[in-house]
Amino acid sequence: MPNMTFQALGRRLIERAQGRGIREVAKEIGISPATLSRVQRGHIPDLETFRKVCKWLNIDPGEVLGVKPKTLGSPKVGVHFRKDQVLAPETAQALAQMILAAQRAIMASEEMGE
Repeated sequence: MPNMTFQALGRRLIERAQGRGIREVAKEIGISPATLSRVQRGHIPDLETFRKVCKWLNIDPGEVLGVKPKTLGSPKVGVHFRKDQVLAPETAQALAQMILAAQRAIMASEEMGE
């Protein structure tokens, strides 16, 4: 179970912005104001936006995805969810966990020289 939901990620963005304008904060993060607004409302961002937001908030992406930091390693698999929420958050979480598990399996087989 994740420690933080995408809704909580959005609330944390709003808190960290400390009343500054959405354009200013979006520029600082490196995303568009529209994208920032969607993430603040709890929408699931694409992988690159998720990375930028986590970096700006200084949080480990695993905290949101519900994985231990040591399992993230160097990503070899990426996932992109469309900006309009077609998936239920629970489904997105399950898919993210499945992809990360596959990544760990690939990394383990590479370490074993397979």
